[in-house]
Amino acid sequence: MFVIELNYTASLDIMDKYLARHRDWLQQQYDNGLLLCSGPKNPRDGGFIIALGHDREKVAAMMLEDPFTINKVSEYKITQFDAVKSHANIKELVN
Repeated sequence: MFVIELNYTASLDIMDKYLARHRDWLQQQYDNGLLLCSGPKNPRDGGFIIALGHDREKVAAMMLEDPFTINKVSEYKITQFDAVKSHANIKELVN
């Protein structure tokens, strides 16, 4: 699995211009079975995405297609981790 931390590099007014496209992109990744969850930080200066899989290059390529990345209004950091314990409701997804 991967934790992807996004940090906004633009004001919220500018971020909001790309938010609908970013959420559409997120939905495509959910539909493709690549994401577990996502959401903004509090305070809203970025966000987090939990991605499924074992291929870091595939996750990095996915992030290059994010409208936030394309429009250079956010930076991201990808951290891979091994989910050795999980809630029973998501156990099938993390294995």
